[in-house]
Amino acid sequence: MKMLNWSVAALTVALSAAGSVLAEQAAAAALPFPSSCPGVTATSRYKLSAAPGWNYALLATGLSTPRGLVFDSEGHLLILQSGQGVTAHTIGADGCISSSKTVIQMAQLNHGIALSPDGKTLYVSASPTVWSYSYDAKTMSATGQTVVVKGMNQGGHASRTLAIPPNKPSLLIVSLGSDGNIDVAAAKKETGRALVKVFDMSKVPSGGYTYNTQGWYLGYGLRNEIAIVFDGNNMVWGVENSGDQLTRSANSTSSVDVHINNPAEELNYLGDPSKSNENWYGYPVCWTVGDPSVITDKTFKVGQQFVIAPNATLNDKTCADTSTPPRLSIKAHSAPIDGKFDKDFENMFVSLHGSWNRQPATGYKVIQIPFEKLESGAYDPVAPQDSAAGYLDILWTQNEGSCSSASCLRPTGIAWHPDTSRMYVASDGSPGELYILYKASE
Repeated sequence: MKMLNWSVAALTVALSAAGSVLAEQAAAAALPFPSSCPGVTATSRYKLSAAPGWNYALLATGLSTPRGLVFDSEGHLLILQSGQGVTAHTIGADGCISSSKTVIQMAQLNHGIALSPDGKTLYVSASPTVWSYSYDAKTMSATGQTVVVKGMNQGGHASRTLAIPPNKPSLLIVSLGSDGNIDVAAAKKETGRALVKVFDMSKVPSGGYTYNTQGWYLGYGLRNEIAIVFDGNNMVWGVENSGDQLTRSANSTSSVDVHINNPAEELNYLGDPSKSNENWYGYPVCWTVGDPSVITDKTFKVGQQFVIAPNATLNDKTCADTSTPPRLSIKAHSAPIDGKFDKDFENMFVSLHGSWNRQPATGYKVIQIPFEKLESGAYDPVAPQDSAAGYLDILWTQNEGSCSSASCLRPTGIAWHPDTSRMYVASDGSPGELYILYKASE
């Protein structure tokens, strides 16, 4: 009888706990999609449009250069605000932000943020360094600052994207861009630039890993692989900011300006982060064709690679024989910043920060790249490799062609709400803003 009484009591507790969980899930599912939020006034500087079937709403303004976004285990949205630090934001019952708190005050932080799958370790980055903290989601507090990666190059591109494979929680991926537009020395991976590396956080040496000489590669010859994205197999895709102001000279002819639509931004398959990938993706020698029509000395397809000034020892064939080309091309100078798959891994969503040196301007939007699962089990874009239109615009600035960094939406970080009902998108224009994007039918 005692055992029966104990079992009944245990069952009562279990049912009560299950009921609480279901109630919490129901509450999360019932979180509304606000059309506006109290005290948040939409900017009049630009107008936005969303694709059919999509809605958007402005949740916050006045942020300080918001870049990386991540949700913690309690459903708080963490935002790395460049030049300020990390802030935590509570989503209220109306779907708007109900309160905010500073988690880390550090002006050095400029882009990267990642949270371990168990929610207990927070990683943030500045140009030369990556730090870890013990993180408490209930109190939204970070303690015990520790250097885990150090000695990164401080010239050129300053962003240091951080990512943790969902199935390999001890690994930390750190991307590092080139030192300028055409960084000749970065042709050698040993320079520690224009590449992506992986470090085992369960074995961090005293003082942290040295970026150039430790860890393993996840591709090199990647000019500025800011977006690091995991597919349904936990394989890594990188989205790359390619070069500016390129010309093409061949057969001893004068240089031809090809920069308006060349080189294309790139979607690259980097593979399994637990294994070293020492493939060369072409930078700073091989550039991806976005518009073949302006390269008049040779016939190209979109997605193939070309050199600026071919000669007998270094030419387009060099690229075809030795470089790993991108899987898909994105319009030149769009400046991709972040990417996330949807819950079924049918689409990758990418933020395009926007061009600075192209007329008419391009980018300033969020795009959707359809994916499919192949018979092999691998995930792959639906569009063929030579497609120039393998994606759809989801949210964009209406006057895209006349945009500037001071006048238009500038999408940066992307994060899905834990219930996957809505996507949060930051914009680091002035002022910094936070939006949600969601399907109109949901």
